Amino acid sequence: MANSAAPQDERLRRPAGIHSLRLGDTKVSYVPDGAVQGKPLAWLPDTTEETWAARPEYLDASGHLVASIGGLLVEHGDRALLIDAGFGPQSSPADPDTPNGAIHGGALPDSLAKLGRRPEEIEAVAFSHLHPDHLGWAWHPAPGRDRPVFAHADYLVAEREWAQRELLGAGGTTEEMLAALAPRVRTVTDGQEIFPGVRVRTAAGHTAGHVEYVITGGGTRLIAFGDSLHSPVQVDHPEWSCVYDHDPARSAEHRRRLIAELEQPDTIGFGNHFADAVFGRVRRDGDGPAWRPLET
Repeated sequence: MANSAAPQDERLRRPAGIHSLRLGDTKVSYVPDGAVQGKPLAWLPDTTEETWAARPEYLDASGHLVASIGGLLVEHGDRALLIDAGFGPQSSPADPDTPNGAIHGGALPDSLAKLGRRPEEIEAVAFSHLHPDHLGWAWHPAPGRDRPVFAHADYLVAEREWAQRELLGAGGTTEEMLAALAPRVRTVTDGQEIFPGVRVRTAAGHTAGHVEYVITGGGTRLIAFGDSLHSPVQVDHPEWSCVYDHDPARSAEHRRRLIAELEQPDTIGFGNHFADAVFGRVRRDGDGPAWRPLET
């Protein structure tokens, strides 16, 4: 789990593959589903053309930010929890009327299989929030089937997120998606332990009920921070809120606290959308970007 001293430019321009690390008796793995391209000036509206001219390493050949889409598999003994469920078996081309370029999902079940897990072994799917790129396989019928892959699992949603789900339409969440989730939703609260070593932590700002998951084991803490951050570049500029943040000011305030926390010893961050740099540490020592991806 050592930090890589090599340039990370290429990792910032490609979607993440499978990555795993151990926290004592707990194993955590990034489970790829797909990726979305973000138009940089639209995704981070407080940036400028000059911002990105000075940071070309964050942009792919077409000039987009690259954001991975997937989930975090948490395994403890025979038990398995999934945090977020990707975009699902669907894709959309670039849309000039949205902040996005092309978006696609579909790989998550195969990624799970490569990690040695079947969907029916997942006891619960815990959501950071209820936007479509985190819900996909929990609501969308699997190809050739009439129900979602994880239809047998509990769906863990923050109490406030579920209570204010009518606000989620602005982020693309539909009534159809929510209706598919509803029979299996079990609400959770701040500080609740939902799995061995995994606790819920309120982190509102991106959505009204957005949460993070703090995973501890082997003397190390991992903060799965959901959409508190969308790109590693925000670690250096927490004041840059994403266009999809429900409350940009509150989101920025939380990011500042989160980044300071990620600087603490024995603390690792997990960024679902962080291109191919999903696991990392924060080191604000003046020697390059503060997000230091781990070699896993």
